[in-house]
Amino acid sequence: MAIIAVYSPKGGVGKTTIAVDMAWRCAMRGGHRTLLWDLDIQGGAGFLLGAEPNQHPRAASLFQREGNARRLVCSTRYTGLDQLQADPSLRQLPLQLARLGQRSRLSWLTRDLRRDYARIVLDCPPVLNELSEQIFAAADLVILPLPPSPLGARALDQLRAEFSRRDRRHPPVLPLISMFDSRRKAHHEVRNGSMAGLPMIPAASPIEQMAFRRTPVGVFAPSSDASRALDRVWREVETKLGELNIPPV
Repeated sequence: MAIIAVYSPKGGVGKTTIAVDMAWRCAMRGGHRTLLWDLDIQGGAGFLLGAEPNQHPRAASLFQREGNARRLVCSTRYTGLDQLQADPSLRQLPLQLARLGQRSRLSWLTRDLRRDYARIVLDCPPVLNELSEQIFAAADLVILPLPPSPLGARALDQLRAEFSRRDRRHPPVLPLISMFDSRRKAHHEVRNGSMAGLPMIPAASPIEQMAFRRTPVGVFAPSSDASRALDRVWREVETKLGELNIPPV
């Protein structure tokens, strides 16, 4: 089983879009039984998959000592893809984790799901706190979307500094350029400069339409430049997992 965290310390970089698409491709393209776990209080991942909000917020209850992730798993309209939705109860999760003193709680919960899923994709909030510590401890690979700007380079430096500060292992990171606008000279300068060689996802209409259609790009625009770019990222992730000797099941 592989745990893929889609994380950025900076918000507004298309993180949730990438997480939803990655989970969909793992299930539909890769044939892997996949769980999309939304840890961001905004709940965008569930929304993009067409889910209705939870009527009884209890996502944070999974992190209590008696928490059982399976009881909150919901199916989606896509074969092989399940989800764990976010809700407002996650607001106090970092404090709850600190109070429990269980720095590997997320790792334990994901290990408990090992027999059910070959891929778990985490849609992570843009934070550096106890929750991000748990995410880094649990993940096998971190996808790091970055805006094509000096702020993107700064976000990458922030994450590297965070990893160097930690006294534990950290997962490998796959940085990528998100929301690239080919009409903007500044974006080309960054792509050819400090972010040269990174995978790129364009700022394209199909990606914007995901929020209106509540459907992954690969479903309604499979031949678009955006879908092809996202497919390349998914293939790079699978290649990286193979290099890490992580079996598909």
